Amino acid sequence: MADPVAAGEIVKRALGYPYPAPDRSFLFTARGLEELPPGPLELTGREPLLAYGANAAPEALARKLAALPDVELPVVRAELHDFDVVYSAHISPYGAVPATLSESPGTAAPVFVAYPSVEQRQLLAASEPNYRLSRLEGISCRLATGDLSFEEPIVSSSRLASPSRVDAFFSRHGCLSLDGGEVALAAIEAEGRALPAMDEPEVLELARAALFPDLDLEEFILAQVTNGGLAPLPTFTTL
Repeated sequence: MADPVAAGEIVKRALGYPYPAPDRSFLFTARGLEELPPGPLELTGREPLLAYGANAAPEALARKLAALPDVELPVVRAELHDFDVVYSAHISPYGAVPATLSESPGTAAPVFVAYPSVEQRQLLAASEPNYRLSRLEGISCRLATGDLSFEEPIVSSSRLASPSRVDAFFSRHGCLSLDGGEVALAAIEAEGRALPAMDEPEVLELARAALFPDLDLEEFILAQVTNGGLAPLPTFTTL
């Protein structure tokens, strides 16, 4: 890749995963982020969708939903119980090792619940070729009512009831395995976490050292982007 500026942006995007997410609920619009409006939200035709990786980050949503600039997206901060956000066993077409979900009893992961329109959901699904969309039922996913306050799992009197079922993207390749166990995203600080955690540069370096030790990290990322990603990743072991 001859253009060093373009190469630098590619590497920056890969290393920056899962990208900054707000610490509160928000309305994603073409004008930028706004507060959710007071009173009931108009959600006709919109089904809840769990957002836990790039789909919770405004910069990623801007790329994925660019074709629908006039359609707003409510995104509500939430707390998902008995799951953790872990690395998937693949490298994405943009060079990152992305996230997936894994059951983890006793863990409470900070996530978001988005309410996309039908057209927005189609765009989001099209951006996830390495994922399948599945429905989680009977879960405890509590929507935030303030910075640190979460509703009970089902609150019929709330303008937004915390869902007991929600759709979520799951990796088609399973979870990355290190020494036979899963690895959580350090950037997503779950409570009661039982898994070891790594940040994105660490997990990319792990893959590089195991798979292409003759490349430096930047070369490794650019090679994966050129090849359209890599799947599935093998089980890794520590030295």
